[in-house]
Amino acid sequence: MKEENQPTAAKSGGIGRRICYAVGNFGQSAFYNALSTYFVVYVTSTMFAGVDKALATKLIGIITGLIVAIRIGEIFIDPLLGNLIDNTTTKFGRFRPWQVIGGCTSAVLLALVYTGLFGLVNVSETWFIILFVVVFIVLDVFYSLRDISYWGMIPALSEDSHERSVYTALGSFTGSIGYNGITVVVIPIVTYFSYVFTGSHTESQSGWTAFGVIVALLGILTALTVAFGTKENESALRSKAQENGNPLQAFGALAHNDQLLWVALSYLLYAIANVATTGVLLYLFKFVLGQPAAFSIAGVIPIITGLIAAPLYPILNRYIPRRYLYLAGMVFMIAGYVMFIIGAQSLTLVIVALVLFYIPGTFIQMTAILSLTDSIEYGQLKTGRRNEAVTLSVRPMLDKIAGAFSNGIVGFIAVAAGMVGTATADDMTAANIRTFKMFAFYTPLALIVASLLVFMFTVKIDEKMHAKIVEELEAKLASGEITSEDAQDADVVEENATETADASGAAAGANAAGSASAK
Repeated sequence: MKEENQPTAAKSGGIGRRICYAVGNFGQSAFYNALSTYFVVYVTSTMFAGVDKALATKLIGIITGLIVAIRIGEIFIDPLLGNLIDNTTTKFGRFRPWQVIGGCTSAVLLALVYTGLFGLVNVSETWFIILFVVVFIVLDVFYSLRDISYWGMIPALSEDSHERSVYTALGSFTGSIGYNGITVVVIPIVTYFSYVFTGSHTESQSGWTAFGVIVALLGILTALTVAFGTKENESALRSKAQENGNPLQAFGALAHNDQLLWVALSYLLYAIANVATTGVLLYLFKFVLGQPAAFSIAGVIPIITGLIAAPLYPILNRYIPRRYLYLAGMVFMIAGYVMFIIGAQSLTLVIVALVLFYIPGTFIQMTAILSLTDSIEYGQLKTGRRNEAVTLSVRPMLDKIAGAFSNGIVGFIAVAAGMVGTATADDMTAANIRTFKMFAFYTPLALIVASLLVFMFTVKIDEKMHAKIVEELEAKLASGEITSEDAQDADVVEENATETADASGAAAGANAAGSASAK
């Protein structure tokens, strides 16, 4: 049983463990932005600079198409990787080995692709494409192993829901700095090293290679910090759930976890709306406002809001249940969309809309992560099988689904609204603006409302329900009432878990009503 009087910080392993964990997502998020956003910029601007223009255009189309196809294919791989992590047993734990393996391998391969495979395209186009596909797939897989093991580690660091929110907040905080920080430094790094090696401040292969190497080194250092600076806790919940089954059994356990599925649906609707809008913000500044130079504002605002919202979340969550933080975040986001719709042609109103749009992002994402994390014990109580990494591979998988949608959505909006080629803001008609607003704002707004409704009416798991589930699960494990073999015949366990969920949901509703009346 847990020691209730033990301080939370002690349970978590102290400040040092928290800091080491937080450092990990700084490099991991910087790595992801370099891999997803700026690698495509490198491909389209520099990778084929020395190749015939017609051939370069063809190769750019092939490479970008392959990247999209690989990303879509990876959607089906992530749960398998999660199952692999869940079935890892070493003296260093289940997750930390994959920080080393995934972090170091993906870093080396990132540096390799930013060299343009050492100019192989100038030797053989065919071998370049074949080798690129192989390297990029392996790179993406090992990055996913690092990403899944990083977030999957949270339930292994603490069983306490509030302590988990602290780890999630710290990871989100440093992740915001790492992801958006890359946007700030990428051009200065590329141009500086281009000048060092070529004497010119224009982008060059050497500048992009230096950028790739710097991000790779950062990725290695931060992965090793997590691996050697944290320690996975052993508990009754984890020690009696070492056998996590094969992929089919893991997927079966997920399919029975209704709370996981509802959280996943709600988050997917949000994620698609989010990337659909953020992906076309450049078009908003360039073609609607006619002020492309002001686009940097769209990068500064999320950095500031992320730095404020991430540490604020666990503080507020001590007094406000996270479902109400989620609700507040959605209300802010809806207000942001309304402001986008009515003020798209005013820079002042667009800035206000951006603030409203970005403020709740951290709250929404952290609530989703914590709800997915807490659904691990819910699923264990329901099926007798504990799937930590598989469960938490769902969020990266959903982000990749949304990212794949984003690539298609952005291209569609650009073509449908006439925002292509040499078009300028002066060429935009009222019909063009309406088309842009329809797909950039109205449709995502509908998805946000749908996401909110799904979460508020179907997601029952909260802090109180999770605490009750953990208590019941510990008792059943201690008595031998639930074992890993129960996963084969989980009807009784599922019925008990459903009753727990219903009872906790009703109690939470009554408490919420009482609090509202008191106010």
